[in-house]
Amino acid sequence: MAMASLAETRDNDTGNHIRRTQRFVRALAEAARERGLFAEFLTPEMIELLYKSAPLHDIGKVGIPDMVLLKPGKLNDDEFAIMKTHAEIGRRAIAHAQKHLGSTPFLKVAQEIAHTHHERWDGAGYPRGLKGNEIPVAGRLMAIADVYDALVSTRVYKAGMAHDEAVGIIAQGAGAHFDPRLVDVFLAIAPAFDAIHRELADEAYNSRPGAPDH
Repeated sequence: MAMASLAETRDNDTGNHIRRTQRFVRALAEAARERGLFAEFLTPEMIELLYKSAPLHDIGKVGIPDMVLLKPGKLNDDEFAIMKTHAEIGRRAIAHAQKHLGSTPFLKVAQEIAHTHHERWDGAGYPRGLKGNEIPVAGRLMAIADVYDALVSTRVYKAGMAHDEAVGIIAQGAGAHFDPRLVDVFLAIAPAFDAIHRELADEAYNSRPGAPDH
């Protein structure tokens, strides 16, 4: 949590992004387990590790220059190439911890999440262009959680979209951006994602016109 808090001090995202995405990951993992998906991997102990590791998914952003990380608008191609390096920076940082502290299940999962949550099911993601089942389950779960939160959250450079619109975008990404089996699980529990986002909404979301009173 200290490392995650350090990362959030340099990002346009908020601390609630970290709290929401770890809740999303746990909800998605639990629902997948209930449906018999990845049952051998998604033990209660592993789900707890996923929940605890998720806050480190963007730890590599501490290594991204301010002119890119804090730019209040769309990145150009060169800037986006720099931004994409945060996945490898995060992997290296956690690997360094493993080298000195010894590998633990927590650090292994945290490294997988940091390194692979921007990989895509169709192989068009980064940093390694992994495809399909080459992507660790932890990264596949984090991808859906991270994208959903990015879509519905208000930032200085964009307004958050409606829950139903975000659900539609993730549904369209099945088999392209996301593991289609996990998208099916997400669609089944999408109201839980909406509830988590409303519970842990950012101040900007709460103050926008038409925001729910909660």
